[in-house]
Amino acid sequence: MLEIGSEAPDFELPDQNGDLVSLSDYRGQTVVLWFYPRANTEGCTTEACSFRDNWDAFQERDIAVLGVSDDEIADLEQFEADHDLPVTLLSDEHGEVATIYESYGEKQLFGNTFDGVFRNTYVIDENGEVARVYEGVDPEEHAAEILADLDAE
Repeated sequence: MLEIGSEAPDFELPDQNGDLVSLSDYRGQTVVLWFYPRANTEGCTTEACSFRDNWDAFQERDIAVLGVSDDEIADLEQFEADHDLPVTLLSDEHGEVATIYESYGEKQLFGNTFDGVFRNTYVIDENGEVARVYEGVDPEEHAAEILADLDAE
């Protein structure tokens, strides 16, 4: 995981609408950069819906929420529509950005080994520095956990 206080690497990825989004677009604003394995799977849907259900609290604090997976754009578009997600979903099909953020690598599931995205999150401050790191998070409680931690500062 990247260290707290380090500069968050900039990137550019397409969102669920095919528009290019850069981390630097959000300079001056706190960003929750949330990596998740696969759209429309149980854990990822639970986590995405927790961000949706806490959306007003993130908006009141002027916090952008960017979800990153290795799903194709069409899958992200469907994920957004299926669950009425207000967050920006980014397609990192080859895991390049997730790799830079130490959130991509070898995984095992049902006896199969494959490369994929790890469930990690970074909070990036207004200056583009890593302010918080969350590794292997609980999908159900994660959005509320981030808000509580930010409120405790």
